[in-house]
Amino acid sequence: MATFELYRKSTIGSCLTETLDDMVTSGIITPQYAFQVLIQFDKSMTEALESEVKSKVSIKGHLHTYRFCDNVWTFILHNAQFKTEEGQEIFKSCKIVACDSDLLTQ
Repeated sequence: MATFELYRKSTIGSCLTETLDDMVTSGIITPQYAFQVLIQFDKSMTEALESEVKSKVSIKGHLHTYRFCDNVWTFILHNAQFKTEEGQEIFKSCKIVACDSDLLTQ
């Protein structure tokens, strides 16, 4: 089974990882159980984004760097302009990580 750690560097992912580490250190849960929780977290985030997010976004910017490794694309954009139905935002620098969500269910 392919496992991606896409959401673990988000705020909620970092907090979950820190809490699980504390619980393992305290002996409340086993490391194996903490690992299973993180795997389920990744799956749940993927499912929620697939079923709940209906917005579309248009992105323009200067492509500084791109990379493809292990079926994951990484793009670094400068002066990135994100347009949605609600408006637009411009960011000095932006990192986009993308993968095929079908790989998560294998």
